[in-house]
Amino acid sequence: MEANENTPSDDEDGKAAGIVSYFFIVGWIIAYFALHHSKTGLGSYQLRQTLLFHLISTVAVVALDIIFFYLLFSPDYWVASALNWLTRTAIIALWVFGFLGAINGQKTPMPLIGKKAQRMFSGI
Repeated sequence: MEANENTPSDDEDGKAAGIVSYFFIVGWIIAYFALHHSKTGLGSYQLRQTLLFHLISTVAVVALDIIFFYLLFSPDYWVASALNWLTRTAIIALWVFGFLGAINGQKTPMPLIGKKAQRMFSGI
């Protein structure tokens, strides 16, 4: 067997790592350290993608919470509320899109961030 061939158990390990990595940053850490020992292509792909997703979504939610807090009692409250709702809906949609790809064992990039994650975290 060549070094770059994946066995069925390696594919399942990569799929498991990919699925677990979508469950918050704790899931990503568990997937990376406990499930990514065989370093499959699918597992690496999903781990790179979810790392960038978790970083961006965390920064976005914290920033939105700060903006929302400062505009809570202002006349522009509705703008902050709408921005908050749109951003959180987009985050959930990205998560679902990526998670379905992980469940199906596919290397489907998340819109907007998938290809960038593959370039940024190529060492994973």
